[in-house]
Amino acid sequence: MGMNEDEVQKQLDQMVKFIYREADEKASEIQAKAQEEASIEKSRIVMEEKLKIAKDFERKEKTIETKIKIAYSNELNHSRLQTLKARDEGIQKILSEAHKRLTSVSKDAPTYKKLLEELILQGLLKLREPKVSIVCRKQDKSIVESLVSSSAAKYKAKTGETVDLEVDKQIYLPPGPEELNSEEICSGGVLLSSNQGRIICSNTLDARLAMAFEQQLPLIRTTLFGKSLTRMHYD
Repeated sequence: MGMNEDEVQKQLDQMVKFIYREADEKASEIQAKAQEEASIEKSRIVMEEKLKIAKDFERKEKTIETKIKIAYSNELNHSRLQTLKARDEGIQKILSEAHKRLTSVSKDAPTYKKLLEELILQGLLKLREPKVSIVCRKQDKSIVESLVSSSAAKYKAKTGETVDLEVDKQIYLPPGPEELNSEEICSGGVLLSSNQGRIICSNTLDARLAMAFEQQLPLIRTTLFGKSLTRMHYD
């Protein structure tokens, strides 16, 4: 017996509902899968961006650290140079003060005369030449001339050798610092030469001071600035 029209319509409605339900379930599955994939993609993109930001931050941080280190190094070097400059200026002041005090040596006539004789004798012992000429300041000429014979005698007593010793009457050392118009000055002492000036022994007070200053410079630095700053000068 065939179905009537109502039954057919009912079955069609059920089939349509089934199809719609299947379509809804499929759409829900597709939507859920799409949301899951979107969530995964979103997490991947967020993670990549986080890594990019972290790397960019690390790069900027390293750049800032490098700039800070360079600035610190520059400031340290500048401070070090300033310290060394101040120390050198201090040492030069000491040398300048020592030069000033040399002027008083020649003012004490008896002491200065004895010193000149010792300087002449020391120069003769260094040269060990048979003929020696003494160059002195013009203002010391008479004192030096009075010491020629005694200096030669003391030289012979020490070495057993004779020396033809004379004072140069044409060439003189620069005058003392009291000569304000002189470009060069000499605090005192003598210069001995032989073989027509080919061999020279400078025993001026200024030359002796320079020699003593150079020899004692490490000790001067240590005394004034301590061992740590003295080491810094050579580092």
